[in-house]
Amino acid sequence: MIVPVPHASRRPTANAILLVALGLGWATTATAQERPPASGEMERPAGIAASRSDILAITPLWKGERYPDGRPKVPEPLLRRMKEISIEEAWDVLRQRGYENQFAAGWQMVNPDRPFVGRALTAAYLPARPDLVERVMRTGKQEGRIGPSNSWPIDMLQKGDVYIADGCGKVADGTLIGDNLGNSIYAKTGTGVVFDAGARDLDGLKKIDGFNACVRGWDPSFLKNMVLSSINRPIRIGMVTVLPGDVILARREGVIVVPAHLAEEVVVTAEVVALKDEFGHLRLREGMYTPGQIDVPWTAPIKADFFRWLRGRPSRPPIPDSEIEKHL
Repeated sequence: MIVPVPHASRRPTANAILLVALGLGWATTATAQERPPASGEMERPAGIAASRSDILAITPLWKGERYPDGRPKVPEPLLRRMKEISIEEAWDVLRQRGYENQFAAGWQMVNPDRPFVGRALTAAYLPARPDLVERVMRTGKQEGRIGPSNSWPIDMLQKGDVYIADGCGKVADGTLIGDNLGNSIYAKTGTGVVFDAGARDLDGLKKIDGFNACVRGWDPSFLKNMVLSSINRPIRIGMVTVLPGDVILARREGVIVVPAHLAEEVVVTAEVVALKDEFGHLRLREGMYTPGQIDVPWTAPIKADFFRWLRGRPSRPPIPDSEIEKHL
């Protein structure tokens, strides 16, 4: 968006690729990367937000529906089920799949007793400097963006999104929203926000029925000396890397980030584990089995007992028996 990456060779360097991923390089297609620009031809700078092709390039493992902007669109029924699982259940599945940096703690929540979940719309903010601010504001104007830069991500929000932003952990003079922007965010998404930054107007935000937020702290100041650097590009929240379209699950103990392509596996595994625990606890209380029988892979008779119990249960997750069998 800001710094041009020269084509010193026909092959893009690692630094050039990184700059583009962070929104600080030049927007190029695969074809453009393979050939230098023609004599006198100027490459077009990347915009504030990642292009659809940029997002497709960093989320290739997602095979389902996408938003027009390219973000993975995890189905709404799956999000509703995700909201019911614990941080620990999600963490365990992700850890087993090699995703070891997915949890961030240390938040202050508007409503600690209300978990929220949604698809990530990412934004990054940097400490301001005049030349960068001028470039960002000029680019935003050319793109038809309105108002201060911290309102631009809000204009792009869709139902079911969670606006998640890296604000360098700044609280004083780092308040990304107050109750006015909070009302706009909730009207668009029906969820909440996660800010590695501050917010203001806590009392006003608490009055927005259904809204929630995880922030680093509260401060009466306005946003100052910060500038938006990118939308829908990879960001860092604590020690977590967040990609656009990831599923954000926020609970009182912290925020866990689930890659879109693993969302169904996380939910199904967690639901089966919960069923196993419910069944096992019941049978232990009844004295039917010993802990040594329940805490190891189940025998065929215990599995048969489990499925009889499951069929008599008033409700159950929409998981086929064949899929449950894989987890027993």
